[in-house]
Amino acid sequence: MGKNKLRKFAEMEQFPRVLQVPFAKLKEEGFAMRGRWHDEFFGNRNPIVLELGCGRGEYTVGLAREFADRNFIGIDIKGARMWAGAKEAHLAGMENVGFLRTNIELLGEFFAPGEVAEIWITFPDPQMKKVRKRLTATNFLEMYRTILTPDGIVNLKTDSPFLYEYTSRLVDLNKLPIIKRTDDLYGNPEGVDRILNIRTHYEKQWLARGLNIKYLAFRLPAEVGLEEPDASDIEFDSYRSYGRNYNDNGTDSTAIS
Repeated sequence: MGKNKLRKFAEMEQFPRVLQVPFAKLKEEGFAMRGRWHDEFFGNRNPIVLELGCGRGEYTVGLAREFADRNFIGIDIKGARMWAGAKEAHLAGMENVGFLRTNIELLGEFFAPGEVAEIWITFPDPQMKKVRKRLTATNFLEMYRTILTPDGIVNLKTDSPFLYEYTSRLVDLNKLPIIKRTDDLYGNPEGVDRILNIRTHYEKQWLARGLNIKYLAFRLPAEVGLEEPDASDIEFDSYRSYGRNYNDNGTDSTAIS
């Protein structure tokens, strides 16, 4: 592991609003704050919103700045990426934002039933060949609603035509109540509210490539049975993600001019 990553991990240990729970400790002792986030972490009863796969934490921090009457938690297993948002929130003294380093599959170990009001999934890997790894697949949705309030909300923001079409079919098949759906979020800038206009590092890359950003928000009622849609005819995405050396304007920072 590089020195830069080690430095970031060490620095995050000093941030009081970043939680890093080793898997062995979680399995042996459980998570004492499960069901107590409102009282013991945030000190209020405001709704809790999760960003799954938060990466650098831009959306987590951006939402927290916009909505002081809600609590936000960014979740990711990549601590070196999370460090950026965690440090920004720490230096700004933001008390309605926190970060949790863990696998998304373990959400149920950290949150009690009904403890979360809303979930954001921002630019996840579409997992075109692995259904059960898609963050909007039925196995994940079943897990989400074990921690969501009744009729909790799931937001998907993605550059992937495949994942957007797949999730749209899933929502339609299961008749989940749709709040908003668009395959070109910024096609009508006047219709973009302050929540959706927060742009992550990777989103800026997609926009620089001329790709449309897609958005789907829906409710997840507790009593609805969930079925997987037929996705066999959905075309795979025809482009690949940028490497880590690409910057926000879509150019390679290591290229020689």
